[in-house]
Amino acid sequence: MSQARPGVSVKVPATSANLGPGFDTLGLALSLYDELTVTVTDGSGVTVAVHGVGEGEVPLDETNLVASSLLATFAAVGQTAPGLHIEAHNAIPHGRGLGSSGAAVVAGIAAAKGLLEGTVTFTEELLLGIATELEGHPDNVAPALFGGLTIAWTTADGPRHKKLLAHRGVSPLVFIPATTLSTRTARELQPANVPHEDAVFNVSRSALLVAAMLQSPELLFQATEDRLHQGYRASAMPDTAATIALLRDNGYAAVVSGAGPSILVLCDGPGDRMSATELVENEATSLWRAEMLAVDVKGATVVPIS
Repeated sequence: MSQARPGVSVKVPATSANLGPGFDTLGLALSLYDELTVTVTDGSGVTVAVHGVGEGEVPLDETNLVASSLLATFAAVGQTAPGLHIEAHNAIPHGRGLGSSGAAVVAGIAAAKGLLEGTVTFTEELLLGIATELEGHPDNVAPALFGGLTIAWTTADGPRHKKLLAHRGVSPLVFIPATTLSTRTARELQPANVPHEDAVFNVSRSALLVAAMLQSPELLFQATEDRLHQGYRASAMPDTAATIALLRDNGYAAVVSGAGPSILVLCDGPGDRMSATELVENEATSLWRAEMLAVDVKGATVVPIS
């Protein structure tokens, strides 16, 4: 058995992937968090208690995604996990395109990292590699791990990322529906091939989006145009498509958050968030919960428990 710490407290942000044109590449960490404590027990195996989102719905044993990710991380670095108890307080909605599964994976990895502090050294490449293997793609787990705006890509040596700090004027607004949509369903609607002109269009907009996010928020509307994925997925979330059209017709940089059906609006100031919220409340044909969030700059944090 490894010499694990007696316990850790973990906090992981929600994320929004794609940001319009940056399909499977760009991600943004948001100030909405799952928080948990992980303590070493005298027994064996893993027990889980869940409060908030997922309570009464997710598994409470080793098949829980946080628990399985924690155990997989111990195994990946050649360590044997002790008995553990996870107490989770979740705020990230499930199945809404805000990175809940990525956050769960990262929470387990971060907990393992904290428990093995002083025994195993975790580099950023190792953390991202484990997270990508467990989640399947790096666009959500990169910002969940490291915070900020992230660009993620893959190499022969594994996934890599670059963290960037968004302009202080960028003000995220998220509209969350009552309905859910699985990432698998959304991905099944993607064609295997896209027109050359659409690929070029998205390359230009992705490059522009990085510039808009870092130094020119006034360009966010044009920079969030997309032809690679949102149109193909619209039939699976008609309310999302209609509300995005409403927002964009009124000049707001609205996109599908991740695989949807939540909507991310990248406003260039707090005032725009208020007017966008009023627009949706007054004119949208479906109900949405508005969350005015900040860009999280820390990513997953781990604090030891004595």
